[in-house]
Amino acid sequence: MVSTLHHIKGYNLKLSGKPSAVLEDLPLPKQVAAVAGRLRFVKPRLAVKVGDRVKVGSLLFADKRRPEVQFRSPGGGTVSAVNFGPRRRLQEVVITVDLEEAFEEFPRISGAELDSIDRARLIELIVAGGLWPLIRELPFRDAARPENLPPAVFVYLDSLEPFHPLPQVYLQGREDLLQFGLRVLHVLAGAPALVTACRDNAQALNGLKEVIGRRLTGRYPAHDPGVVLYRTKTSADQNHAWYIEGQDLLLIAEFLQTGRFPTGRIVTLAGPAATRPGHFRTRIGVPLAALTDGRTAAGEVRLVAGGVLTGNPTPRDSYLGLFEKALVLLAEGNTSGDFLGWTLPGAQTPSYSRAFLSSFRRPREFPLDCNRHGGLRACIQCNFCTQVCPVDILPQLTYKAILAGEVEESLDHGLLDCVECGLCSLVCPSKIELLKILRQAREQFYEEMI
Repeated sequence: MVSTLHHIKGYNLKLSGKPSAVLEDLPLPKQVAAVAGRLRFVKPRLAVKVGDRVKVGSLLFADKRRPEVQFRSPGGGTVSAVNFGPRRRLQEVVITVDLEEAFEEFPRISGAELDSIDRARLIELIVAGGLWPLIRELPFRDAARPENLPPAVFVYLDSLEPFHPLPQVYLQGREDLLQFGLRVLHVLAGAPALVTACRDNAQALNGLKEVIGRRLTGRYPAHDPGVVLYRTKTSADQNHAWYIEGQDLLLIAEFLQTGRFPTGRIVTLAGPAATRPGHFRTRIGVPLAALTDGRTAAGEVRLVAGGVLTGNPTPRDSYLGLFEKALVLLAEGNTSGDFLGWTLPGAQTPSYSRAFLSSFRRPREFPLDCNRHGGLRACIQCNFCTQVCPVDILPQLTYKAILAGEVEESLDHGLLDCVECGLCSLVCPSKIELLKILRQAREQFYEEMI
């Protein structure tokens, strides 16, 4: 039986530039890349050098501390570049793709074999294929620890982030793969996974009504597995639940069925500065230029790989990473404010504050840009961040505890419950980068734990 979970807190992101539901095929790129620079909790150890020949699925790099966290080649050809950043941190391994690509061959698993396969053997296969990092673990959202049996597994099919790929687009004709993937998770967890979808999209997925275990309603980020866990858990033992995105589960299912590393990916190009926002069928590790050329507004535009509030600013000559399914284009907004702008009613100004007329108007979409629209100030205790925080962690007090070096106090306020949705930074009238500070504190605590 499908249940409904209504989440009251959060904030509706009324942003223009949503992607069209029409799916367009992109030409095969001449180069693809495995992106390491935007991976969190991974210290990459390089396994190739410039000039090496690789197949689709060849090992490119792995985590020095956790050998099961491997990243394999999304293309077959020649390693044409290995790009490093500050302190010689690996950023990208670029592959110039052959016209006819060679594939690493892995064992295949049929539906009948899946019913009797040993859990350890299944983990071994997924790890060998470089897809284990797609299964992540709360609260830090790093790669799941295969030696542990999770208290729960969440599969979220969609997102209330307005620029995320729609499940009715990426699941069309692939429902059987999703069913196979859910059987895989059942073996890994020893219990069925909980599949979630937001109400509007769940209604569009008519063929998956029996699969979806929970319909979600409410404001962004009600879709997030961390929010679902926070609202449903009954004990602290459930804090280390696993989760995976729907499209990532398809990759694991395809790999196990075919014995080959999957290269296809459906991504979105969206945002107010995208002239042709939509869904595109392309390759994992696609160059950003393949998406943006001819589809970007004039002027200074920032590229954000991932979520509009949670993604990473990315140079134009970069590539989409394994976890990144959206490329958001935002105008830099490097313009001075209106003359005596503080006296204007702000009917066209997107704001959480009721100081602007826009907050009293009927819901409409606003263009978002990268202008801070104000100066950085000290916290004024407005409680806006508390009002929108989906997991009730009192961000302003957590932030102050972090600045004071009071780690235990920040944990008491719920630092580890933070789902890193970015709403606290969005609504802060003092322009404090709360998400950045909370995220850095979580990462520091993670490093101290391992």
